[in-house]
Amino acid sequence: MSEDWNTRTKLVHSGIRRSQYGEVAEAIYLTQGFVYDSAEAAEARFIEAGEDEFIYARYGNPTVRMFEERIAALEGAEDAFATASGMAAVNAALFSMLKAGDHVVSARALFGSCLYILEEVLTRFGVEVTFVDGTDLAAWKAALRPDTKAVFLETLSNPTLEVIDLKAVSDLAHGVGATVIVDNVFATPVFSRAIEQGADVVVYSATKHIDGQGRVLGGVVLGSRQFIRKTAEPYLKHTGGAMSPFTAWVLLKGLETLDLRVRAQAAGAQAVAEALEGDPRLSQVIFPGLPGHPQHGLAMAQMGAGGTVLSLDLKGGQAAAFRFLNALRIVTISNNLGDAKSIVTHPATTTHQRLTEDQRAALGIGPGLVRLSIGIEDPGDLIADLKQALDAV
Repeated sequence: MSEDWNTRTKLVHSGIRRSQYGEVAEAIYLTQGFVYDSAEAAEARFIEAGEDEFIYARYGNPTVRMFEERIAALEGAEDAFATASGMAAVNAALFSMLKAGDHVVSARALFGSCLYILEEVLTRFGVEVTFVDGTDLAAWKAALRPDTKAVFLETLSNPTLEVIDLKAVSDLAHGVGATVIVDNVFATPVFSRAIEQGADVVVYSATKHIDGQGRVLGGVVLGSRQFIRKTAEPYLKHTGGAMSPFTAWVLLKGLETLDLRVRAQAAGAQAVAEALEGDPRLSQVIFPGLPGHPQHGLAMAQMGAGGTVLSLDLKGGQAAAFRFLNALRIVTISNNLGDAKSIVTHPATTTHQRLTEDQRAALGIGPGLVRLSIGIEDPGDLIADLKQALDAV
């Protein structure tokens, strides 16, 4: 039935499980275990649990299952497994399917923690990882091999907002039998068409737009039922990266307003980018929604919007960036994004500080770069705040 619903209806009603009390708001099942009517029933459930049968909260929970079904309906995925954080989702998507000797091709421009998993942890366990310029299809083609097991990328890179041609990369990867795993946080579930465009596995940090109100950590892995139940679930239920029922309930409430919030944030980001483009104190405004962005056409075809995040490159380097951040009155300094509150961070000294100066330079993360996540405040107020902070620089 939910397949016929439009996005906002899915975000309110998909996956509902009501108890005998007929509650309007989803119930929070705060339990770590479940009771069986008999020893035989326990045995049968451990052999194969039914759709509404649960064993242990690390394996699944009714509230968590509501969240999984709702986000899967939104994404157009067959199934989903909710995790304790976005990085738990990235870790599970990769580690559940890889073993020593496997080969992975990844875009080079990644969030610092994603880069750490690929560059440091996977290689420590014998997985070979090749990094490429994500926007260069020839580089992807050259790096892919008959033994490539997986491809990993951010559809929009953090924080330089490069847009990768997901369909083209997926076609190349599928040509050698590789699984395409995408971190889709910046695209958001609202603008995502990742599975339609060829992704096999989609991961989100639900901490970002899905909660979007600074309350909880969470993540989710989405894909085919075969991948989720036969590959991801065994890894997750035995390694313990499960989502708590209370977190799932908060995220269910977040999903109800997700479309409204994200569309308002994207419109605000577009207005801010247009207002700041060409400012003499900035060497660059990076936003896929601007016609001057190198992948503007691709972003519009792939997402239909520029997203909720933009990056500003201030002339004057780190000193100018810090003066700018410290002069802001509405926009808050934090390292999160996708929140109802507008947030700014300085990647070179926070999210990407672990990288060497040369590595940051190769990714386009200079000392004057700041990442700006637009919230749901009035865009006019945000523009005024940003301009007065630039005056302080």
